[in-house]
Amino acid sequence: MARILIVEDEPNMVAGLRDNFEFEGYQVITAPDGIAGLERALSEAPDLVILDVMMPRMSGLDVCKQLKSKRPSIPVIMLTARGQEIDKVVGLELGADDYVAKPVDFEILAAIIDARLGKGVRNELWSRQVALNDRELECLTWSARGKTSPEIATIVGLSKRTVNFHIENACRKLNVSTRTEAVVKATSGRLIDP
Repeated sequence: MARILIVEDEPNMVAGLRDNFEFEGYQVITAPDGIAGLERALSEAPDLVILDVMMPRMSGLDVCKQLKSKRPSIPVIMLTARGQEIDKVVGLELGADDYVAKPVDFEILAAIIDARLGKGVRNELWSRQVALNDRELECLTWSARGKTSPEIATIVGLSKRTVNFHIENACRKLNVSTRTEAVVKATSGRLIDP
């Protein structure tokens, strides 16, 4: 049974995540702040850490930096309030494996966790929850391969404006704000295969 450490200072969020993950068959351990979270992560070596960015005593960014310097193989998924773009960039530089914006969509988070833990994504849940259409998946796939909107437009036979429209829709459905984040989330959830 895989163990997930949730480091979060909001009791309602912890309770909701714990209930959902235990229902999915994971063992859940928790910590109410950054210092306690780092201590539990180092002493108990969970299979994955869910880490809030904004916490008392020690920020999630500091926890991520210290944890990754000592246990780089433990996947870290950071939770962030929408609009904290600089935190996302810094977190990825510090070793975070993924980001999920609050309010958390549990099905998307669970699919990312399944993929990170090598359990395979639940494709039917992704397709039902995210509901990306074929054009959105196609545009994201070409974007993941490093193609720009004009290049994608030429490849798939659409206008640049239509390509941007499909990518913006995919961002909205994936609950992210940038094309790069959409590509990362779609790839980690195995919605696309670049």
